[in-house]
Amino acid sequence: MHRAVRALTLTATRVASAPRSALRRGTVAAASSAREKRAPLGTSSANSASVARARRHGTRAMAVSGKDYVPARSDATDAVTVSATGAASADADVDLLVWGVREDAVDAESGVISCEALKAFDASTGGVVQAMIDECEFKGKPGSSAFSRARAGKATHVGVVGVGKEDASAAMMALGSTSAAQAQKLKCKTLGIKGSDGFESVVAAGAYLGATQDQRFKSKPEAKTLETVALLDVTADVSEGKARASGVQLTKELVAAPPNVVTPSGMAAVAMEIARQHSDCMSAKILEKRECEKLGMGSFLGVSEASDEPPKFIHLTYKGAGSDLKKVAVVGKGLTFDSGGYNLKAGPGSMIEMMKFDMGGAGATLGAAKIIAQTKPAGVEAHFIIASCENMIGSRGLRPGDILTASNGKTIEVNNTDAEGRLTLADALVYADKTCGATAIVDCATLTGAIIVALGNDMAGLFSPKDEAAKRVEEAAKAAGEDLWRMPMPDSMWSIMKSEIADMKNTGSRGGGSITAALFLKQFVDESVEWSHVDLAGPVWDDKKGGATGYGAALFAAWVSSFSK
Repeated sequence: MHRAVRALTLTATRVASAPRSALRRGTVAAASSAREKRAPLGTSSANSASVARARRHGTRAMAVSGKDYVPARSDATDAVTVSATGAASADADVDLLVWGVREDAVDAESGVISCEALKAFDASTGGVVQAMIDECEFKGKPGSSAFSRARAGKATHVGVVGVGKEDASAAMMALGSTSAAQAQKLKCKTLGIKGSDGFESVVAAGAYLGATQDQRFKSKPEAKTLETVALLDVTADVSEGKARASGVQLTKELVAAPPNVVTPSGMAAVAMEIARQHSDCMSAKILEKRECEKLGMGSFLGVSEASDEPPKFIHLTYKGAGSDLKKVAVVGKGLTFDSGGYNLKAGPGSMIEMMKFDMGGAGATLGAAKIIAQTKPAGVEAHFIIASCENMIGSRGLRPGDILTASNGKTIEVNNTDAEGRLTLADALVYADKTCGATAIVDCATLTGAIIVALGNDMAGLFSPKDEAAKRVEEAAKAAGEDLWRMPMPDSMWSIMKSEIADMKNTGSRGGGSITAALFLKQFVDESVEWSHVDLAGPVWDDKKGGATGYGAALFAAWVSSFSK
């Protein structure tokens, strides 16, 4: 009985006969809300919140920055200047000259250059390009590259980067990022890239990101050398690429930052800053715990109960030009740290040390919001929603066996406290549907390890009960150069999620874990809504590529833009 009563205290309705322990928790919650009211969100409140945490935890919360996370960094687009002004590759005055090479430019059998333009470039280097191709067995495949300290015209270094059989956003993004990263490695100040035709903004975005090094937490940052990037033989406006890079870099930095820096309050501060910088089209609302209680968000608040960090429900709204705006929503999972709760992540393979990236969906959501605020698609009203909190262990913490009531009235038996992301998303999805009136919703989350078992680390899983909704996300992913794969969602599997004492459980059997997670989320969106779920647990992090990838920011910005009139 005690546990049932406790669950009900997490809803907006209080039970008069609640035990003293529950009443104490209510008093603590009220006191917390009072503190929040005295310190409105902003720069001053961020500092006061840090002081409060420092008193509780010594210097832990202030170890890095001394305040809640505000991106104290150089924007990706400040690191280097990228342009496409029509400069000719033949007389490019650059330190490093890179060619984007298609697979059909090199004979598959002999490895001999077959493209006349590339042959001429090779001749200008005295055969160095062909020698590089032979030595590295370069075939022009995406992800392949070769570089040499050889002179070509005014260039003192040359390189080739494979872009595959056909033009694609992912390969062209890599052309820009690989070239810029190599230029930094070679300590070049100027870079010229040939082969961006038709993908200038994509290559520019890659160049911005490749030139950017995240050195926020290093005591002795390395000096940056690369200053300018020229896209050769083309004339184009690359401002869209600049906006994309800015949003992707924000996502990367949020996901990469430690959990004592990116807290729920820190996430809220970032959202507020985006709205401040783009007040012409963007506004922000941060719901505190008491406001969430009034909305009956028992599922979200249940996850947050054990943490000293106050939960923050973040709502950014973008309004494009025009009338009769299409209302859409991007909902991101915002667990800034996930211990697993009483189902503690422990032992080899638990990855508890990496649970700072459990807000990868929220990071992508804020990155997408930043892109949209700069590109300003018309005819659309976009809501960016994050239920942010920590999943910790404590006397007030969620227990296996507890029952929570979500804001749509549905009850959930918690049989695993480590399946917490779907609990926070449940209330966020109801809010996007009922409060925002979104007719199309996509949610994104580092939701399950099962999706990594199914698809590996390089692509996300896409779930949607509607073909039209799935197709829209797939096309957005292609435009963004980000891989995903549509997964099945058979309703027959919902039977294993049914509870004998509540409307549903939060987990099913081990098999098909990513599918049952998607079916769980489906219960909190009206059937009339064009809804999709993206499980991005795999591609949000890549140790080989330097950690956080920024996955999702460009994808969800493209998805929002697809509704533009």
